Amino acid sequence: MTEYDPRLVAPTCLYLASKVEESTVQARLLVFYIKKMCASDEKYRFEIKDILEMEMKLLEALDYYLVVYHPYRPLLQLLQDAGITDLTQFAWGLVNDTYKMDLILIHPPYMIALACIYIASVLKDKDTTLWFEELRVDMNVVKNISMEVLDFYDTYKIDPQRGLPEDKISPVMNKLPAKA
Repeated sequence: MTEYDPRLVAPTCLYLASKVEESTVQARLLVFYIKKMCASDEKYRFEIKDILEMEMKLLEALDYYLVVYHPYRPLLQLLQDAGITDLTQFAWGLVNDTYKMDLILIHPPYMIALACIYIASVLKDKDTTLWFEELRVDMNVVKNISMEVLDFYDTYKIDPQRGLPEDKISPVMNKLPAKA
């Protein structure tokens, strides 16, 4: 994709993503708002046909594979399996926040779900050690993903529990080993 203008590729990705997620944004509206926001910059003067042509190039680059797996389904299944459905809302919020990072592009959805369950269980003082052992999942990966999530919160000073003092986040960070 380096041979194409990223100022055209980026809005085309948004356009295609909106179609994939069945929340379609019309190409003409996308072009309208780009022109409105970047009126003084000639580099952003794209027409609808430019977006639609780039969409086909993106589809070809993706080999027309548009199936997207999200961590939400495995999250619900794993919480139910662990018998800790009371953590659903909190863990769901953590999963939502992972979309602000590149984790979804790097790790399988079930591993992100497990990391969010791990963080939620530690913050809510639920002992899930035996359950994680029964899963026979690589806890180093789960902990590394957890560290990335917690690093995100720490970097942006975001409180995952809305109102939770920052001194509650530190104990979780201290329980996790450094990234392997």
